[in-house]
Amino acid sequence: MNTKTKSMTRRGLLGAMGLAVVALPLPRFLAWAKQPAKQVGMGWATGGTAAMTGASAYPNPFTSQVGAACKLTCEQVVGPCYGSTKVRKDISEGHAGLPVRLAFRILDETCKPVPGASVDIWHAGPEGVYSGDDQHPLCNPHDEKARAAHWFRGVQTTNDEGRVDFNTCFPGWYKSRTVHIHFTIKIAGTESVTSQLYFEDSLNDDILSTQALYNTRGVRDTRNSTDKTAAPDKQGDFVLQTQKMSDGALLAWKTFIVRSSTGIPLCNASSEHVKALIKSGVNPADPNTFPSEMLSPEN
Repeated sequence: MNTKTKSMTRRGLLGAMGLAVVALPLPRFLAWAKQPAKQVGMGWATGGTAAMTGASAYPNPFTSQVGAACKLTCEQVVGPCYGSTKVRKDISEGHAGLPVRLAFRILDETCKPVPGASVDIWHAGPEGVYSGDDQHPLCNPHDEKARAAHWFRGVQTTNDEGRVDFNTCFPGWYKSRTVHIHFTIKIAGTESVTSQLYFEDSLNDDILSTQALYNTRGVRDTRNSTDKTAAPDKQGDFVLQTQKMSDGALLAWKTFIVRSSTGIPLCNASSEHVKALIKSGVNPADPNTFPSEMLSPEN
């Protein structure tokens, strides 16, 4: 690894790949505990997926045609916080937070639905911490409850229309990353694409500044425009479409185009900064390749 890369701050290196360590004060340590489901006025719901009282009437967001040409979904780095998961639609494990229905549609290059595809997602909780004990501690430092849980991780198989749904909570932010969701799509057990999803910054601002569990953490330090993971000219391809539901939950959706064969070249949406780090020998999926300064406390 060159001297220039080694001299970078831990926050800069981790932030470039979406790997920043999260400091967890005691109030946030306890905040994930289940809270009563309720709706705040006519605004956003809170209390987790139990507040999705109108879920059976949520509209189908995939009624429009995708057009004659389907552009492949590009890849981004997986990050070190991928871990064991469970086959399930509700991935919240009773965690409180603003309820979200994630709807994904998987198509091939000819715009035809891909049934039987495996869609695996994972993201941080409202407090900006990942769950699981089978990954590097930087994903949930000093949080035994998070390490013992598997919330906000799940996998589903697409139906005949190429669709899967997940019920979850709006993700929280952590240092040097914008709000995001990771995903991996496999066809016949073989990885087709791994990448990340984002929300419009205006939506992030609304939820993070007004909603319980989100608005007590201070102002986030990274917006979509300053996140260093995706190439600036490609990040917009990964922004979710969204709509507030009548019960106060958020419906968010995206169509992915996957390769019919892994022999087809896959486009890369990683930023030049991330590509340079990987070229220097850092593997974003393997913390064992990180320089020691990336894994020590920041000054």
